[in-house]
Amino acid sequence: MNETLASLFQQAPVSFLWPSQLWLLLLWPLIALAYVWLLRRRKRQVVRVASLGLIRQAVGHGGAWRRHVPPILIGLALLLLLIGMARPVAVLTLPLRDQTLLLAMDVSGSMRATDVEPNRLVASQNAAKAFVQDLPRHVRVGVVSFAGTAAVVQAPTHSREDVIAAIDRFQLQRGTAIGSGIVLSLATLFPEAGIDLSDVTGERRMPKPLGTEREKQDDFKPVAPGSYSSAAVILLTDGQRTTGMDPMDAAKLAADRGVKVYTVGFGTTSGEIIGFEGWSMRVRLDEATLKNVANLTQAEYFYAGSATDLKKVYDTLSSRLVFERKETEVTALVAGLAGLLVLLACGLSVAWFGRVI
Repeated sequence: MNETLASLFQQAPVSFLWPSQLWLLLLWPLIALAYVWLLRRRKRQVVRVASLGLIRQAVGHGGAWRRHVPPILIGLALLLLLIGMARPVAVLTLPLRDQTLLLAMDVSGSMRATDVEPNRLVASQNAAKAFVQDLPRHVRVGVVSFAGTAAVVQAPTHSREDVIAAIDRFQLQRGTAIGSGIVLSLATLFPEAGIDLSDVTGERRMPKPLGTEREKQDDFKPVAPGSYSSAAVILLTDGQRTTGMDPMDAAKLAADRGVKVYTVGFGTTSGEIIGFEGWSMRVRLDEATLKNVANLTQAEYFYAGSATDLKKVYDTLSSRLVFERKETEVTALVAGLAGLLVLLACGLSVAWFGRVI
């Protein structure tokens, strides 16, 4: 019998850590039968009363059904407590703790193209700011911009005002260094990792004590791709790499640290000729590389051909990155609900009959 009950409940959306305790549920029908027996036993007893009004007062003004409500609520509470004895576990959608998101955004000259109103840069800024505003307050957000080089525009912070101000400070530059944007995002997430940024930021690297970098490299051990749940990178670009580190090499660094890099392709896939500071250039979205980066890091690639599409992409990312579906023990929730039912039963009994039960 125990195995039958356990297998029945294990097939449901709720499982149990102690399924052997489910045999206690057999006590509940016995208690319900005892309550019915007591009701019938009372009906057999004949009591003489001096007035019909006394009977009405005892039953209450709301009808005889009221006297059954508190016992039923108590019975349901007892049922929940018996289920709680088996320690139920359910898959719940819960907010991630200590979550950090890095927005790596393309500010190359091609972002001034007007195929997206009013232009790609402004559309991407507006969508990113709306995305940041809608995030829960416990999520830290950082911003990295990249063109010919990459720069940390805003270190990870809980301040939405600082992040929005950083996004508004974007300035267009030449070149598209997608790999540099990924590497600088990783260095921002892991400042003590000793990641070489000399080719990423364009700044000369300061010499460090001999042997320091070697020690850090020897201590590093790759983890499973996508296994780091405390942070993620969202990379948006409208073109293809023209300078800097190969995006796939940068993606390998992210995969080794378990960081997911979600890539967003923005603009046209067929190519477009635009002008910037006296130069004419043809820009075309490199979807193949963006898909490979996302696949290598166990993330996803999204395409947005318009401002509306980009807003939808950010909405999707918000639901996937800030919350997670996780198996969680809900014994406390079940016990709390049982307690509320007991309180409700006592409250109704006092209100209707002037006694607790």
